[in-house]
Amino acid sequence: MRLQHVNAKERLRGIFGKRWIGLWLALFTFLLTELLAAFPALTESVYSRGLYPSIAMALSSVSRWFPFSLDDLFYVGLIVLGLVSILALVLRRMRWHSFLALWLNSLAGLYVLFYWLWGFNYYRQELNERLTIAQSEPDTEVFIEVLSELIESANAAYISVDTLDVARVDSLVEDSYQQLAPFLKIDYPAGVRRAKPITFSGFFAKATILGYYGPFFNEVQVSRYLLSVQYPLVLAHEKAHQLGITGEAEANFYAWLVCANSPDQVLQYSASLYLLRYFLSEAYQLEAYPQLVKQISEPVKSDFQRIREHWLMLRDVKIDEYASKMNDAYLKTNKVEQGIDDYSGVVKYVMDFSTDSVANKRLRKLLNP
Repeated sequence: MRLQHVNAKERLRGIFGKRWIGLWLALFTFLLTELLAAFPALTESVYSRGLYPSIAMALSSVSRWFPFSLDDLFYVGLIVLGLVSILALVLRRMRWHSFLALWLNSLAGLYVLFYWLWGFNYYRQELNERLTIAQSEPDTEVFIEVLSELIESANAAYISVDTLDVARVDSLVEDSYQQLAPFLKIDYPAGVRRAKPITFSGFFAKATILGYYGPFFNEVQVSRYLLSVQYPLVLAHEKAHQLGITGEAEANFYAWLVCANSPDQVLQYSASLYLLRYFLSEAYQLEAYPQLVKQISEPVKSDFQRIREHWLMLRDVKIDEYASKMNDAYLKTNKVEQGIDDYSGVVKYVMDFSTDSVANKRLRKLLNP
């Protein structure tokens, strides 16, 4: 009887021992994601507006001192670990159970770190509720009116952007985020946003990836292949992620609002040009589409064509398609139902904002106290 009792204790130690602690932490984190997804107001107050700003400040205070991406170095380290462990297994320097334990715990650790360091923000309140912007009903006539105004803004803001003072643009974007922080419901500064070039920009350019956010070291990263006219908006988009905005449509909306309300013409034009692409894509099936396109000035059309040709030249179709599928699966896993189509959801947010006079009044009061 005592022997059975000892064996039971040994089995429990095996299940709950140090070897499997990563898996138990991952299970706890998974259950927590389900809880936070069910109570977005709790996520907003406890994590997004409570814990996360301190996490961002702590991590970015370290990563800011490195001119290269620590996240990219981290990913390379994982690849090296994988190759070394496979080699050790083939050479029989590692047993199967040790190999499995290593990788199960490593993947579990990645899962836990991702959510605790940033990923829980996926379950915060939706943008309309968070910013108290009323949702508008789909209306083709109003859509065309907003699109026409956007075209006018792009035409008026046009400026030839061949070279760029990156440090100045960074400062302008930060100034705008700080000014709009009360409206955007962010706890500025919530960290240090030093923009870094993507280490493997050439490879990522093949997938037409303009930038991304590194959650493990709180890093904003942009492609070395970005055209100057694209840089301000893409930078503002990635900074939105660092500020705890996970959804791509929401990050697009934040970036547009920040750049469009900057006193700098380059930021204004970058915002209008970027947003116009999504609106024109939505308008393509409309009868009024040809007339709307005619309203766009030739210099603006020329920039559209230049951007398109630039990325088509860099793009690798197979890599782009594979990256899109991975991104789509990643977003849907984090309960972004639209997946990769979420990027174009910025059109809905802009329509909601444009038709909400109360929200517009609050913003104008903030900008012109």
